[in-house]
Amino acid sequence: MNERIRQRWNGAGGCAEILRVGLPLMLSTGMHTLQIFIDRVFLMWYSSDQMSAAMPAGIMSFTFASFFLGTVSYANTFVAQYTGANQPRRVGPAVWQSILFALGAGIVMLNLVPLSNTIFNWAGHDPTIRRYEIIYFKVLVLGAAPMLLSSAVSTFFTGRKQTWTVLWVNLVGTAVNIALDYCLIFGNFGFPRWEIAGAGVATVSASVVNLLLYGILFFRRDNRRQYASVRGAKLDRKLFGRLMRYGLPNGTQFMLEMLAFSLFITFLGRIDKAALGASSMAFQVNMLAFMPMIGLGVALSALVGQALGKNNPQLARRSTWSACYVAFSYMIVIALIFWLLPEVMLWPYALHADQQEYASLAPTAKILLRFVAFYCLFDAGNIIFAAALKGAGDTRFVMIMAVSLNWLLMVIPTWVASRLGVGLYVMWTIFTAFVCVLAGAFLLRFLQGKWQMMRVIETAPALPMNAIPEVPTLEIDAG
Repeated sequence: MNERIRQRWNGAGGCAEILRVGLPLMLSTGMHTLQIFIDRVFLMWYSSDQMSAAMPAGIMSFTFASFFLGTVSYANTFVAQYTGANQPRRVGPAVWQSILFALGAGIVMLNLVPLSNTIFNWAGHDPTIRRYEIIYFKVLVLGAAPMLLSSAVSTFFTGRKQTWTVLWVNLVGTAVNIALDYCLIFGNFGFPRWEIAGAGVATVSASVVNLLLYGILFFRRDNRRQYASVRGAKLDRKLFGRLMRYGLPNGTQFMLEMLAFSLFITFLGRIDKAALGASSMAFQVNMLAFMPMIGLGVALSALVGQALGKNNPQLARRSTWSACYVAFSYMIVIALIFWLLPEVMLWPYALHADQQEYASLAPTAKILLRFVAFYCLFDAGNIIFAAALKGAGDTRFVMIMAVSLNWLLMVIPTWVASRLGVGLYVMWTIFTAFVCVLAGAFLLRFLQGKWQMMRVIETAPALPMNAIPEVPTLEIDAG
């Protein structure tokens, strides 16, 4: 047993490498979750209605941005495969195709501002909450461009496994966000009291800071020389076309998944204000478990991409199984905390909040956290196996499977449930079942092994004879 653990831990593709590359991104996405969590906590201290409004409005704005975000962030796989194939001069141009797309996407997002009233009138939430939703949505949509551009430039670092850089940039952005939240929501230190609008301005300001820091690092002299970070600043039609070919399915999947989740939240909100408030609290706590796994998934996509760029699918498989061990170890601990100590996770909401409002939401939120404790174990599998498939270029399958199951197993059943008035816990049960089924679908696709023959860069190396699909064994563990 000790020998098996040692073999799984050490060497290329082992757990140690997964943590070395993935831990900064786990912390980075965790910080992003933290800033959202603190944002919501501050709003809860100010007004439970504004806290409740921030959840659907934030998800709705992110739903529209997610199509573009999923596309621009897929440059991560291009950077990884070019790095693995020892073609560094193609890295800068790949990033620039993503930057150019992000510029256009930021302009498109501005067109959503006039539609904000229509969107939230359709949602049918309480009029007071609806007013706050519209305010928050407008601010986030107006500030979408810096977020998309910073995501595009960050792929230059994630694809080359320079993940500590991403961590430090996001650490600064998180500090800016939290500080401005405290100042602009409450009007502290002479700042105007903008309430929920101030929370949106703080989020956008953090994106601007991230973009400036990434830009300074991207244009450093050694990056200009080695990776063509300046000379690559032009449209490369063939490279842009490949980014669209693989990135658009990724963006489409991301957007339709977020749309499905937005509709789920909308249906919950139609039950009553208490159901929406308790669900918002539970989902925000869930983000503390979910978002670090997103960071691990980004790291795994880079490792799989570099391994396939080197024509070494066996290393890509080993990295994936090591990431599974890391993900499930983390999720088991989180699930136990959610199940056994839900009041600890909800405690920050109680600080300085109206105690009567908090008391009306907390009992339901504690029960919902037990749903989260169960399905988060399967969500880890979703993230890891989907990341491995995306790192190879299998974005079309991920899109088709994720979108179809989202709508068939979650959106339509929860819509029917909301029409029948069956209640909050039935709708959460439907959501939990969907997460479990999706995890199984991605696992089966990974085991099938078709992804091992895929590449997104110009040349596709021949697959070695020994590259056959298999589950983790002692032989693979030994690398």
